[in-house]
Amino acid sequence: MKDSGKEKMQKPVYGLGSNILFMLRRGAAHPGVLWILGLEVASGVAISVTGLYMAPVFLGLLEKHGSFMELLLVIAGFSLALMGLNGLEAYVKAIDLVGRIQVRLSILHEINRKLGECSFPLLFMPEFQDRKTNAQAATKNNVCATELFWETLYEILKNGICFLVYLLLIARVNPLLILSTTLITVLGFMWTRHFDRWGYDHREEEAAIHRKGNYFYQCAKSTALAKDIRIFGMKEWLLDIEADVRRLLRDFSGRSERNHLAGDIIGIVLDLLRNGIIYAYLLAVTLRGGLSASEFLLYFIAATGFTSQVTGLLTGVGKIYRQSLEISSVREFCETEEPFLFEGGQELRIESGGLYEFEFRDVTFRYPGVKKPVLEHFNLKLKSGEKLAVVGLNGAGKTTMVRLLCGFLDPDSGEVLLNGVNIREYNRRDYYKLFGAVFQDFSVLAGSVAENVSQSHTPDMDRVQACLEQAGIRERMERFPEKYGTKLQKTLYPEEAVELSGGELQRLMLARMLYKDAPVTVLDEPTAALDALAEKDIYERYEDFTKGNTSVYISHRLASTRFCDRVILLGNGGILEEGTHEELMAQGGRYAELFELQSKYYREDVAAKQGGY
Repeated sequence: MKDSGKEKMQKPVYGLGSNILFMLRRGAAHPGVLWILGLEVASGVAISVTGLYMAPVFLGLLEKHGSFMELLLVIAGFSLALMGLNGLEAYVKAIDLVGRIQVRLSILHEINRKLGECSFPLLFMPEFQDRKTNAQAATKNNVCATELFWETLYEILKNGICFLVYLLLIARVNPLLILSTTLITVLGFMWTRHFDRWGYDHREEEAAIHRKGNYFYQCAKSTALAKDIRIFGMKEWLLDIEADVRRLLRDFSGRSERNHLAGDIIGIVLDLLRNGIIYAYLLAVTLRGGLSASEFLLYFIAATGFTSQVTGLLTGVGKIYRQSLEISSVREFCETEEPFLFEGGQELRIESGGLYEFEFRDVTFRYPGVKKPVLEHFNLKLKSGEKLAVVGLNGAGKTTMVRLLCGFLDPDSGEVLLNGVNIREYNRRDYYKLFGAVFQDFSVLAGSVAENVSQSHTPDMDRVQACLEQAGIRERMERFPEKYGTKLQKTLYPEEAVELSGGELQRLMLARMLYKDAPVTVLDEPTAALDALAEKDIYERYEDFTKGNTSVYISHRLASTRFCDRVILLGNGGILEEGTHEELMAQGGRYAELFELQSKYYREDVAAKQGGY
């Protein structure tokens, strides 16, 4: 995509001053960061000013025919001062890194916290994902904006103070020099700011390219996709996509570099103009005899230092402006408005044996970018303590219904009610405590078996063992040398970790659900990876799993529904049939048809195996 030069400029949500205060507050929260910065600035300024006066003072003594001892003392004094100041600066620079890293890591922690606690729908929004990419880029290493900020601030403060010192010296020669150099400085800053804005204004385009590239990079190295890549010959397809991403990135980088080159050229021209004015005037005054040799040297060094400080100040301001844009991206991500209420809502007390009745009242929901609603004017009541089975073909809305029930999504219209109150009124984190679940796309973290069951570094081992026993997998875990301390996920523990089968992982997730001991149980295809005997075992344990709980059981296997109090068949955005398993079979409708079809295939499969096929 080519840059037309007419794209609408995007104004950062947070300005430069606000972002500097943001970082200073973060620095103040970590002992030593700010006072070390102050000490570093003081030593840097002292070194610069000492170097400025050293040669002119020495030359002035020569002009006055000072004694050898006086000259020696001056040289020794300045040398010792510079040695001490340089030693101090080196020491400060050596100790400042730890605090600055801690500041960056604390900001990264805020990003991770936002990711872990944000409203579920945000995770599917491209804008939110782009903000995440930009925020992570600003905190990922030692040369990113949230850490380099401190070095840039040091350069600005040091150069700014030296700028004032040199400015006062030059003003003694001719105040008009201040006006001319200041005008050129302001002009240079305005141009620099204009070109620096380009990266911020195109950050979403860059983030989208990196997001695509990172996704396919993860696909290429994924062990889960390794078999598919080889069987279906996906390698060339992935390589073509990688080439496309590289082409887009190359085009983007080219436009970015051309923008920076234009800014650099203008900056060089303005530097030459500013320096030319200063040097021409000093030479003219000296030739007229208006300055002594020591004064000429002092002002000559001051003029040279002045232009250096101006350049350094402009460079620093440009850097901190760019870094401010990246810091703004971090803050925009962390402060993204939440569609759910996490604080300040109605209190929700979770009590063992409490009554929790749910209702879907005229609920309509569609996913972004999809015209047809998954659920439309959907109504359902789930009584406290009831065991509800939800069945239907793929795409009927079973998982969507569970997501709405659990509060991961809110309906586009209608209400989901808990005990007659719209769940939007509750603190959503409190609401999540109601549920223990086994989802289709469950997650196993890199940790021990006990930690995965308890989701804690300090598990109650008696409860862990009891839950594993109840889920029918305790005996299997005890066969491992480390038993409940056995590590999972070879990504982090390549030597120690074991790989469990799909069925074993599902049982582990059942144990995790039991450990939480929540009053509402959600089982979304909990036997999908189990064989027939293991599935039968789970069915027989189902009453034990859900004893005293309200439960929702989603399954494609209709035989499992007979363990539930009520069955609903979803389709066409609503409930097609409803009743017990026996009632629905007696009706001879769609449910009975699907059940008979599944039973037929099962019987044929059994007969084929018995016949030796």
